[in-house]
This record gives sequence, C-alpha cells and structure tokens, in this order.
Amino acid sequence: MKEPSVLFRQEGPVGVITLNRPNSHNAVTAEMVSEFQALRAGIGWDSGLSVLLLTAQGPDFCIGTDPEAWRRFPSREEALTYLSLTPIIASFNQPVIAAIAGRAYGQGLELALACDLRLCAEEASFALPQIASGEIPFDGGTQRLPRLIGRLRAMEMILTGKAINAAEAKDIGLVNGIVPAAELNASAFNLAKELAAKGPIALRYAKEAVLKGLDLTLEQGLRLEADLYFLLHTTQDRREGITAFREKRSPKFEGR
Repeated sequence: MKEPSVLFRQEGPVGVITLNRPNSHNAVTAEMVSEFQALRAGIGWDSGLSVLLLTAQGPDFCIGTDPEAWRRFPSREEALTYLSLTPIIASFNQPVIAAIAGRAYGQGLELALACDLRLCAEEASFALPQIASGEIPFDGGTQRLPRLIGRLRAMEMILTGKAINAAEAKDIGLVNGIVPAAELNASAFNLAKELAAKGPIALRYAKEAVLKGLDLTLEQGLRLEADLYFLLHTTQDRREGITAFREKRSPKFEGR
C-alpha cells in the first residue's frame, strides 16, 4: 500500500501535520494537495485543536513542486488548479507553525509563508528560484513575501532567485527563530503547546484580526478588531479567563 503524502496526529490541543515524501524532498504533488484538502475538511472550528504544527520528514522541508506533477496535466492552467496548496494552509482557523529543516525552495517556501509562525534549523535555507526557469512563483510567493519582509528584500529574492541562509532569514523577519536541527521539532512543538495553553477562540480571533486587517484601511481594521473583541466577550472562555484570574489559577479553556 502506498504511503500517504501527508501524515497527521493529534496530541491534545495540538495537531501535527507532516509532509511525508522524504525520498522526493517533500516535493508537492496533486496527491499531496488532495490529502491536505481531506485533512482540512476534518479540522473545523470545533475539532478540539487550538494550534497546528507543519513539519516534514527527511532532511528538507520542501524543495518545491514535483516536476512530474506538472506533466500529468494538459495545461498549466489546469495544473495550477490541482497543485496550489497554500490556500488550504492559509484557510485554517487555528494558528499554524512551520518547523523548517533543510531547504524551503519554490513552492516549499510558499507553504512556509502561508503559515503564521516559522521556526527553522540552523542549516535551513530559503529561495524562490523560479525566475531561473523563466517562471514566477504561483502559490502566493509574490504576494505573501513582500507583506512579510517588505518590498525591497522580497523583490531581491524573487528577481535574483538566490537562496538565503537561516541567519539572513531571521534578520529580515522571514523566520521567528533558529534552533539546532536536533531540537527543531521539539522546540516547535513546545511553542505550539505554549500557544495552545491560551484561549483557543482568542487565538483564532487574533489571527483573523491581523490577517484580514492587512487588506483593510486602518479605520476598517480597527472596527474589525473591536467587533472581534466584543464577540470574544460573549464566550464562555472569556468568563473562565476572568474567573481563573480572580481565583489565581490557570484557566481551563474549552473553546466555547
């Protein structure tokens, strides 16, 4: 029986998603996208998951789109429909943390950009090299990278296609932290558990406020923030937070 391209396990409020094509350096295929779609369909608002962690088997996070995947489709237009993966990752209500070992190139970097936080190993490297093949990124790279690191540095990475190392990635704000490779998954999981100890509804609303606010005027963004703030105050979790504070104990959030 063929191994799945994507593995999933739940550890309490943390869901761990693992790219599972190590022999192909986790290159993206249509099957991988399809498995992500099925996974996404099963992770809803009431799934009991507060945080998701995206990891990868093998020495590399993801080196891009599998060349064989393109050849399966009669046109590039059709291929894009079945090979685009970042909209699925970006659609999760829960915060998503990427644990990046080795190379995150091409679509692999685009997957990482669709996550909310990124930790990487000391040996990690990052690139959008499509320009060398006469192409451009297709899965959100030209849009998410400038929003994350600014137009100047993003333009340089996209137009030159050159790779940057972990230290450079940290300096320009592409990753949140760097850890030794042997500690990467444990460090990322500990970060996920730290976030999961917060109120799950508050985590989701905070993510929504930041991401949606980027596409709004300041006035509209402030209104969105206020709306979500007041909506949060109608939840049982908010009442539990206040009660726990008064009783000087850790809150027991239930996502309600």
